[in-house]
Amino acid sequence: MLQAIGLTSAPRRGLPAAVDDLTLEARPGRVTALLGAPGSGKTTALRLMLELDPGRGITYFRGRPLHRIPHPAREVGVLLGDVPGHPARTARGQLRMLCAAAGVSVARADEVLDAVGLAGLGDRRIGALSPGMDRRLALASALLGDPHALVLDDPAEGLSPREAGWLHELLRAHAARGGTVLYTTTDSREAARNAHRVIVINGGRLVSDQGADDFSRTRLRPRVAVRTPHAARLAAVVSREARVARRSVEVVTEAGGRLSVYGSTCAEIGDTAFRYGLPVHQLADEIGGTDPTAPMEPAGAVKPAASVECVGEAGQERLTAPTHSTGHADLAGHEGLMARANPTGRGGAMGPVRPAAAVPPAGPAVPAVPVDGEGVGLSRSVVRSSSPKLPPPIRRRPARGPLHPLRYELRRMFGVRTAPLIMAVAMVLSVGLSVLLARIGHTPLPKTLAAWPSLLPLPPAAVGAGILGALSFGDEFRYPALAAGRGTISRRPGLLLAKLAVSAGVAVVLALAVVLASAGALRVVYGPDPIDVPPNSVSLCVGWAGLTVGCAWAGLLAAGLFRVTTAGVAAVLAVPVLVAPLVRKVLSTGPGSRPAVGLPGRLRELMWPSWPHETDRWVAAAVQLVAHPVGAALSLSLSVLVCAYLFTGLHGRVRWRSQSGVGPS
Repeated sequence: MLQAIGLTSAPRRGLPAAVDDLTLEARPGRVTALLGAPGSGKTTALRLMLELDPGRGITYFRGRPLHRIPHPAREVGVLLGDVPGHPARTARGQLRMLCAAAGVSVARADEVLDAVGLAGLGDRRIGALSPGMDRRLALASALLGDPHALVLDDPAEGLSPREAGWLHELLRAHAARGGTVLYTTTDSREAARNAHRVIVINGGRLVSDQGADDFSRTRLRPRVAVRTPHAARLAAVVSREARVARRSVEVVTEAGGRLSVYGSTCAEIGDTAFRYGLPVHQLADEIGGTDPTAPMEPAGAVKPAASVECVGEAGQERLTAPTHSTGHADLAGHEGLMARANPTGRGGAMGPVRPAAAVPPAGPAVPAVPVDGEGVGLSRSVVRSSSPKLPPPIRRRPARGPLHPLRYELRRMFGVRTAPLIMAVAMVLSVGLSVLLARIGHTPLPKTLAAWPSLLPLPPAAVGAGILGALSFGDEFRYPALAAGRGTISRRPGLLLAKLAVSAGVAVVLALAVVLASAGALRVVYGPDPIDVPPNSVSLCVGWAGLTVGCAWAGLLAAGLFRVTTAGVAAVLAVPVLVAPLVRKVLSTGPGSRPAVGLPGRLRELMWPSWPHETDRWVAAAVQLVAHPVGAALSLSLSVLVCAYLFTGLHGRVRWRSQSGVGPS
């Protein structure tokens, strides 16, 4: 069961709240439609339920708010907009990545693809999917965790009638298994046809909450749809003949030469048009709505009559209901008015109805909006003797990290061809530069194998590793996949460590592949002459791997800090171009400088217990690596980026706790 109580959005400055004290309920085993015109607050209400927007109120999913559910994807399936995936990723790859985020088996991806009718299109890219297929993929993403509740925002938008029919069959099947379905729509006829219960909102407030049968009886009625170039003349003729025959006929003029005639038939309208020589381009029987989501302006003027007023218990509320002589067939014959009001979301019957003149006014009234099932407009002005307790605040909560971050990151990186393509380009450039440097003959062997001429600030392998690291976070912020509608991804330590580990592994593999490919290319081009291995080959390999890993981490942290891939690439290139010259000036030896000779031995004397003498060589290699201008610049840049990343993450968490009023336990 889904219960939303007192949902109120945080209004923008100078504007009314998009959702105002909205209370509704969606029961299990039923499909509930949230009906409203565009801008009525439907999407905002869903975002408040899912704690995506700040405001007030609380929503219970089977008795628990969303932030207290350990695995939300297994309780609530969400569809808000399109699938936020990389357009080059396949449908199956996208779902498998989300399986790792939701903590479900990878086999679930194929199951939901088959359930939504995309079993044969799993290898098609997201960017090549049609709107109907994209909507099916979005629904498959919502069904991944086998949730109990489905919360969908206009799921049939842009679908053909056949696809929309399939979608609603799927929703009814989910409800038949005991699930809860709540979806928004703007089509009253579609809501009455496919939902078990219809909740109407207007201006962010509850208008009516009815079963589908009651909604159809009170809100929908047959009409004749007419399209003619002489709409005004035909409307006048039909109205005049109805008055002469004393029949209850209502003519509603719409845009584009259209008429909606209530209380008549196609034969009568066609005969009338024929008698007066008026051409008719369309004449069809339809079902028209009288709910506020499809306002209709009658051809004649509507004259207001006396208003009535409902007074609640102890004078807590006053409802004013201005009545109108509209001529609607479904409004005729009503002698009184029965209304319910619920300012706190807990229910309560109103008192007797009496004329408005019997009760003095109590402040300005809210503009009238229909709230009952009979189309009578009610406006509420609340007079409280004491200040009631406000509903709890809703804070925009940070996105959750994936339950299997390492698996998620591997599928994210290798789910598209970007990473293999970047690695292939870096290897081709490195091999070409190595062959060219060996032909010139003035470059040392280590730099020849690494393809690092003195003219380049960084070798191609290091730049490629930096780009891959920048894409690890920048790609996520551009195509968020962890949570629908949040806009940004989680910055939790688990996901960060997974990204650091995967990017480091890819950088080491790229560095090793470049060296081996360069050595093989030199052997093929210049003969099988053996390559002299330098005595410090181990330290050189460690330094080479450290350079590529450092560039990958610099790009990753900068992209995560500034939330854009370009910032990560700029941070990698800034290391040799900007930071390294400054470090070189600081570390440059002068007449008064003292070299750090014998540092490993002195460090071994200070340590307890002391390390073995063989470790001195590794310490000396590490000191030599850091003392290199590029190594020192990279170390300095990584230190600054790590501190800035941790500071921004901690600052954001402290600010969220202060806004939410969460103190230390």
